Amino acid sequence: MLDKIALFLLIVGGLNWGLVGIFEFDLVAFLFGSSTSLLSRIVYIVIAACALWCISLYFKEHSLIKAED
Repeated sequence: MLDKIALFLLIVGGLNWGLVGIFEFDLVAFLFGSSTSLLSRIVYIVIAACALWCISLYFKEHSLIKAED
């Protein structure tokens, strides 16, 4: 379950960076005040932690795929 939550938040973060790159619109900063507000920084840190967690998924055996077969 933690893997799925981390992956979901990582996708949200990736979409946010896509918005920044294409439209120069930071959704996190928009929702929480500014990119330097405490809440925005917490969101950025949580998403970064999820990215680090998802690195471990790359090295896991394919147990999730085997469980679905």
